[in-house]
Amino acid sequence: MIELAHVSRSFGSFRAVDDISFSIRTGEIVGLLGPNGAGKTTTMRMITGFLTPDEGTITIDGRDIREDERDSKRKIGYMPESAPLYGDMIVEDYLNYVASMQGVNAAERVPFLCRTCGLSEVMHKNIAELSRGYRQRVGLAHALMNDPEILILDEPTSGLDPNQIGEVRNLIKELGKTRTVIISTHILGEVEMLCGRVIIISHGKIAADSPTSELASRYMRSASVSVIAAAPSQKELIQEVEKLSGNGTAAAFDVPYAETLLNGKSGIYGVRVSVDADKEIRPDIAKNVSEKGWALYELSLQRNSLEDVFRTLTTGGEA
Repeated sequence: MIELAHVSRSFGSFRAVDDISFSIRTGEIVGLLGPNGAGKTTTMRMITGFLTPDEGTITIDGRDIREDERDSKRKIGYMPESAPLYGDMIVEDYLNYVASMQGVNAAERVPFLCRTCGLSEVMHKNIAELSRGYRQRVGLAHALMNDPEILILDEPTSGLDPNQIGEVRNLIKELGKTRTVIISTHILGEVEMLCGRVIIISHGKIAADSPTSELASRYMRSASVSVIAAAPSQKELIQEVEKLSGNGTAAAFDVPYAETLLNGKSGIYGVRVSVDADKEIRPDIAKNVSEKGWALYELSLQRNSLEDVFRTLTTGGEA
């Protein structure tokens, strides 16, 4: 288990991390989110022992990392956003070199990591010649060299193409079955796919700490209902939708296919209204539109996404 208790870190007069506390159980895959400069990378570097907290304690399996620095570091594999690789070395030589530096049996570990990280096709290529996707894989192999219990990944899919992103995500999922994984990323869809829990940091403080599946319901208060219908006027459709929503305010939006359906005549309108997240008004809208003899083309509910949660918690905007 990793545990941070009242941890702070400043750089000059700038307080990058401000009295944060959380714990991560063995076997969790946790997403660490926040805007640029929020304190994510500083937090990860303190967990690895690269930076020392000004205040507070960080323990791994109950032992303060400052009191048992070498043993704590042996339990951690860290891949920074831009993995520091030697471009003039071929991949196999580089991994053998890392193994020797860490006192690992290269003859056993390097072939295993070659298979695990999908490096078979590039083992005899110079690192400088590799695509960004393969360089990320080499960096991941480096982080896994000493078979760490904890894997910390800073923007692991940054700059990759869609195929490479899918491959790296699948690899992280597999690795997460046997170890604790902390992922820092700006790709919120990635967090939803990979992480069972999300910690959001804003201005050096924890803004949210929740299971990913519960984040929206815990922190969001609203959703939106979109209606596309043929009505006598947009004003009448807006009035009807607002009446059914309670205290919501409806807004019009353009319907691209309206003119096609009506052969150039106007009459198909789109209206979107905010509602309480737990309020369901779609059946009432469908019933009323039908009773008025209006044609209903679309009716949909859009619940707030993780992106909306992130924006609300890090900017103070309305959910």
